[in-house]
Amino acid sequence: MEKTIFGNTENGKTVFLYTFKNEQGMEMTVSDFGATLTNLWVTDKDGKARDIVLGFPSLKGYEINNEFFFGATVGRNANRVENAAFELNGVRYKLNKNEGNNNLHSGPDGYQLRIWEVRAVNELEHSITFALDSVDGDQGFSGELNLEVTYQLQEDAISITYRGNADQDTIFNPTNHSYFNLNGHQNGDVLDHVLQLNASKYTPIKAESSIPTGEILTVEDTPMDFRSSKRIGKDIQKNFSQLNYAQGYDHNFVIDQNADITARLEGDQSGILMEVSTQLPGVQVYSGNFLNDTPGKNNAFYPPRGGVCFETQAFPNAVNEPNFATPILKKDEEKILKTTYQFMTVN
Repeated sequence: MEKTIFGNTENGKTVFLYTFKNEQGMEMTVSDFGATLTNLWVTDKDGKARDIVLGFPSLKGYEINNEFFFGATVGRNANRVENAAFELNGVRYKLNKNEGNNNLHSGPDGYQLRIWEVRAVNELEHSITFALDSVDGDQGFSGELNLEVTYQLQEDAISITYRGNADQDTIFNPTNHSYFNLNGHQNGDVLDHVLQLNASKYTPIKAESSIPTGEILTVEDTPMDFRSSKRIGKDIQKNFSQLNYAQGYDHNFVIDQNADITARLEGDQSGILMEVSTQLPGVQVYSGNFLNDTPGKNNAFYPPRGGVCFETQAFPNAVNEPNFATPILKKDEEKILKTTYQFMTVN
């Protein structure tokens, strides 16, 4: 493991990068600022290493300009809460509004903007554990939450494991917000990437807020159907209300029960194939609709659809929607959530 200085925050605190490499040519760099994945190098079909996650060249981008949450650990609650409020155990909690009337990714004081404690490093297992203690009332949520996030570089994969416990019932729905471009972060859009999802249903959204309606609908005979592999761009411009509302894909897909693999993504130029797996019930597929020549690493500019996110999660607004599985972590219980991204090449 190599530890280097990433820079200093606006208030003068030093931030570090931690890089792990394996014998297969994979390389992972993470930061204690936001428990963020900043770089992920994977070998393509020709043996060339490509950095396949979008990001910024300096700490300033992550601290000041990261409206897109590049590589971030999001918490306590990923995605949207309608009207930035919810009721738990008879008490109504108000959160900060940062997307119209919504609370998005837990508001403006998100975990992606904090320096996390490095709790453990295991160089033999190529892993690092970041820890954050979130006090009662932090962001408006109930209870003191103790959260650990462990990144591990495996032989042909990376895994991200979240471990949480709290002294009161609270929401516990963290995710990672990396944008993947399997041709390399600087290589244009992902519209020709081929995607397959083991998701027969999705949760449609309201036009005005992107909050789920509460319905769980079939993807059959709609542009939301990725059960068979197809290009991300194949249907993205179709005149379909859900795509019009979000200007592309920004929807929660209901992962089929007993599916070993959540998603498969193949880079059309690189031959890199990524398989995403998790035990969580949903995955938000976001096709980078609002990237707009966003300045990134290595003097790159990320165009619209320059990367795609797979945010494994409880369903959006689940705390307010009785039709969705609860995102509540019970007092003094521990939850462990894990997502794995495995890589291989195809010709």
